[in-house]
Amino acid sequence: MNALRNRVQLIGRLGNKVEVKRLDNGKCVANVSLATNEVYKNQKGERVEDTTWHNLVIWGKPAEILEKYTDKGSEIGVEGKLANRSYEDKDGIKRYVTEVVVNEVLLMGDRKEKAQQAEADLPF
Repeated sequence: MNALRNRVQLIGRLGNKVEVKRLDNGKCVANVSLATNEVYKNQKGERVEDTTWHNLVIWGKPAEILEKYTDKGSEIGVEGKLANRSYEDKDGIKRYVTEVVVNEVLLMGDRKEKAQQAEADLPF
């Protein structure tokens, strides 16, 4: 059952172009938002679409692959774990953030050819 603890799987669309930051220690990281949609009918029978935004943190080769093969609006699947952190904003107010630290990425949608190319780049 430990494999099921703190595990998140999402399929959605990127909210912006992935930009990788290279750190002084040689590692790279990307922070990007992912939109997931839920569609249902309300009591009046009207179609309702709810969008939830998720903050993703992606390290290493998967971050580089997303930067190379995706754009804003690209559909991807991710697997990772939830992480919480806090920071002080410029006004000195303590803010809390929940993020998905991504372990695996799957390129989806109309980018199947690029996804196959990117698979060869993945270290796992």
